[in-house]
Amino acid sequence: MSTPLERFSGVIPAGGVGSRLWPLSRADAPKFLHDLTGSGRTLLRGTWERLAPIAGPERVMVVTGRAHRAAVEAQIPELEDRNIVLEAAPRESTVAIGLAAAILRRREPDVIVGSFAADHVIADEAAFRAAVEQAVVAADAGYIATIGIQPTEPAIGFGYIECADAAHIEGAPDALLVRSFVEKPDEATAARYLADGRHLWNAGMFIARADRLLEQIGAFDAQLRAQLEELAEAWDDPATRGPAVDRLWPGLRRIAIDYAVAEPAAAAGGLAVIPGRFDWDDVGDFASVAKLKSAGRASDLSILGENARVLADASSGIVVSQSDRIISLIGVRDIVVVDTPDALLVTTTANAQRVKGVVDALKLSGRDDVL
Repeated sequence: MSTPLERFSGVIPAGGVGSRLWPLSRADAPKFLHDLTGSGRTLLRGTWERLAPIAGPERVMVVTGRAHRAAVEAQIPELEDRNIVLEAAPRESTVAIGLAAAILRRREPDVIVGSFAADHVIADEAAFRAAVEQAVVAADAGYIATIGIQPTEPAIGFGYIECADAAHIEGAPDALLVRSFVEKPDEATAARYLADGRHLWNAGMFIARADRLLEQIGAFDAQLRAQLEELAEAWDDPATRGPAVDRLWPGLRRIAIDYAVAEPAAAAGGLAVIPGRFDWDDVGDFASVAKLKSAGRASDLSILGENARVLADASSGIVVSQSDRIISLIGVRDIVVVDTPDALLVTTTANAQRVKGVVDALKLSGRDDVL
């Protein structure tokens, strides 16, 4: 087992439903609790196994919803009880990561925290560690650091990071300053980003000294920082935690860390990016799942499900089965079929991003029973 990095603690925000993976991903069984790669392990377990050797198993914290505590603990029996942070209600990534940083800072004032999503897939763990090592050095130098991914296609489903000049940080030779964060582009803009070589995919990985991260949150919203600090002060004592959560949680601002931390830090010249030299996928829709499942295989049709019963002729795409029905495909290309006991989705890989629209329509119609 490789040696953990000094002063480094890992944070795994395990939230969100993954609405583009409906009806497989639901509120009670979100994306991070599924095995979407056929590896035999859930995405959450894969994230833990990737991060624990870098931080040390006792220095990895998971932030998740109360409803998912049992499932998270079943997936990660090694997780220490004090390192599972339960959110009273979803409050976006700034609260999840900021609260974890505030708690860890009270335990260790000079801690460096690194936040990595629970539901991403990374192939080359040695290259991932190498990027984290450089990001930790950049963080110790006072930067908010992130790890960007070299684009391989003009993807419109990701945000982008516009890189500037070298940061010249000793021990982090690949670090670049960040000029700006860019929202998900249209296809023509994404093609331009791919061609200019100055843009990386935003993989949502953030590494910083806890005090520096909280300082940046405070510069954006002083009240939010004060609320997080007050929660952290009460957190490790069960007698004070509950009352503090009941009093403070409803008033916490909902905002993504990209807006509260990354964008302001970039504008002030305080954000550094390490280009990640590893394959990465956020498994954001069924087209991504199909691509991951078909990697290295001769078949054009990917099948997910322990007891899937699929008959196919001259067909390609992906079938996800959670039922005992036989699914027959004849002469269909790039199809997506997701069969669950109470809902069936049929679309194509080209339209996989539009599944979220179905979820939004179900919410509006009050069909929460299938969400």
